[in-house]
Amino acid sequence: MKQADPFYKDSRWERVRSQALRRDGYVCQQSKRYGRMVSAEMVHHILPREYFPEYQWSLWNLISLTSKEHDRLHDRVTGHLTDEGMRLVRRLALDRGFDLMKIEARLRGE
Repeated sequence: MKQADPFYKDSRWERVRSQALRRDGYVCQQSKRYGRMVSAEMVHHILPREYFPEYQWSLWNLISLTSKEHDRLHDRVTGHLTDEGMRLVRRLALDRGFDLMKIEARLRGE
C-alpha cells in the first residue's frame, strides 16, 4: 500500500488548498469547462510539485477537481501526466508566458 505523502498533512498546504477551493467556488474546474457543476473534492498541482517544487504553494498552479477528473490527469501506474494533464500544463504555460519546451523537458527529467 502506498504511503500518504506528509506534504498533504502540512498546515501550509491545508491553507493554500482551502484558498484554491474557495477561489474556484468549490466546483470542479474541469467539469465546469464542459458545463457540469460538480463539487470539487481535491486540489491538483498543474505543474507537478515533484518537478516544480518552486510552484507548489502558488495558487495559480492549483485547480479544484473531482477525484474522477483528477485521475484523468495522472497515469496511476507510472505517475506521469496523461495527455489531458499535459493539455492543462500547456494551457497554463501559455497563460503565464512560460517556455513550454523547458517545462516539457523538465517533466521528462532532462
